[in-house]
Amino acid sequence: MKRGTIGRIFRYVKPYKAHLAAACAGALAYVLFTLLGPVFIGNAIDCILGPGQVDFAGIGKNIVWLILASLLAAVSGWLMQVSTRKIASYASNNMRSEAFRALNRTPLAYIDTHSHGDLISRMVNDAELVSEGLLQGLSQLLPGVATILGTLTVMAVLNPVIALVVVLVTPVSIVFAGFIARRTANLFKAQSAAQGRLSGFVNEMVSGQDIVKAFGYTGQCFEAFDAICDELYDTGLKSVFYSSVTNPGTRFVNAVVYAAVGVFGAVSAVRGAISVGQLSIFLTYANQYTKPFNEVTGVLTQLQTALASAQRLFAVIDAPAEQSDVPDALSPRHCEGRVTVSHVYFSYVPETPLIEDFNLNVRPGQRIAIVGPTGCGKTTLINLLMRFYDVNSGEISVDGHPITALRRASLRGMYGMVLQETWLKCATVRENIAYGRPGASEEEIQAAAKAAYAHGFIKRLPQGYDTVIAPGGGNLSAGQKQLLCIARIMLCEPEMLILDEATSSIDTRTEMLVQRAFERLMAGRTSFVVAHRLSTIQSADRILVMNAGHILEQGTHEELLAKQGFYANLYNSQFAVE
Repeated sequence: MKRGTIGRIFRYVKPYKAHLAAACAGALAYVLFTLLGPVFIGNAIDCILGPGQVDFAGIGKNIVWLILASLLAAVSGWLMQVSTRKIASYASNNMRSEAFRALNRTPLAYIDTHSHGDLISRMVNDAELVSEGLLQGLSQLLPGVATILGTLTVMAVLNPVIALVVVLVTPVSIVFAGFIARRTANLFKAQSAAQGRLSGFVNEMVSGQDIVKAFGYTGQCFEAFDAICDELYDTGLKSVFYSSVTNPGTRFVNAVVYAAVGVFGAVSAVRGAISVGQLSIFLTYANQYTKPFNEVTGVLTQLQTALASAQRLFAVIDAPAEQSDVPDALSPRHCEGRVTVSHVYFSYVPETPLIEDFNLNVRPGQRIAIVGPTGCGKTTLINLLMRFYDVNSGEISVDGHPITALRRASLRGMYGMVLQETWLKCATVRENIAYGRPGASEEEIQAAAKAAYAHGFIKRLPQGYDTVIAPGGGNLSAGQKQLLCIARIMLCEPEMLILDEATSSIDTRTEMLVQRAFERLMAGRTSFVVAHRLSTIQSADRILVMNAGHILEQGTHEELLAKQGFYANLYNSQFAVE
């Protein structure tokens, strides 16, 4: 799994070959000039032969070369850092963009069955952790490999015996680091999952803060938050503890390498095999050789976290996409509004049947009201008509065409939908009303707002139609948000309408006015109206009475009352006195 994840991450790096080449060139140059520094220092030391025997000209020359090498190393290091940061930023941005596109391609069922806060955490936090991990990996890997190979090569040329000692001790450090890394991978994965749950919980509690306070749930909220925090603390503590053992362990091994080089080098210097300056070079190279191992193990925590975060991002990218439109899908330019539902079966969970053998024939221009107790399948029917969900069996057709033979965009463009739950984006009032028709003129936008009886309160806003709506519509009341959603539909003038408790948050007087506007809008259009207040659908051409996924009764308001059946009991219960 880890190898596959690493390989997949580097596929996002591949498009930036120019930056990668610049990073490699910078790393090689950085290492080269860094390796030259000890040589100049060693040569300068060898210019000091004894008391009164100092070659000051030679020392000065080596100092000049040392300063020049240090400056070039700094420039090369800067080039490497800039290139690696660009690669990390571009690659993680592409991963985040691909995950967001995948999220928009997934069926609604995927969004409904995953915590929204966790999905947000993956798109924001996990993508940023991948970026940081990738940056650390590249900035340590490129110069690290070059430093190890460079120092080994130079030491092997100067003294093969000392180079062999270094090579023999090195595997101990690598094996130790790998041992710890394998055992911390699952801990970092659990830590990322706990972070996602924490984000989901916070998102849920913040968005429902009024309900939390109204029901006195604050205490339980703290307890649940503390429980998730404790889980995050435990996994985080264990993962950081085990990974933190790696760096001291490798530093101990590296200290052994440094000591071994010092001992063998000193013996060689005493025997005259190498000079004191060359011993200095060996000791410096031994330190430089072990430095990459220390740096990699030092950022091991970040690398493991990045891998766990990448796996969570890839889980979103790999989520099943919404079934594609058939190759020859139709895009009708006009819709008459004839809807047929034939022997439809549907359930969200296979073990729990919901809609069974549902049949319905709607003529163009008819107004269909759907009523019934909670959970009877009213909203589910709307989801099936819009093809947010596909039926398990049976068929739904529009104007004689099965909706599976139509392009989803075309099908959904036929409907205008106002739901009980309002949605407005963080933009101006004007942009929200024109969401379905971005090119609408100012006159058309204001005409739609007036038709929805929203123009009055909009003009009273600080900047009128230019007022920016806060995230979640925090600067508007529930009724005002719903009026803007209604104005949005008024502007689009769709060929068919779906109204799911569209006036539930509006006061009675405004509701009467909006109902009149809806009457004008629904004239000649096929309309589906879901309502709990039965007084709002008495003028419907046909009322469908649903219960447990079945149509129990259908007819006009008067016909259903005359039957004295389920609808009559439902209607009369509104006026019953306990």
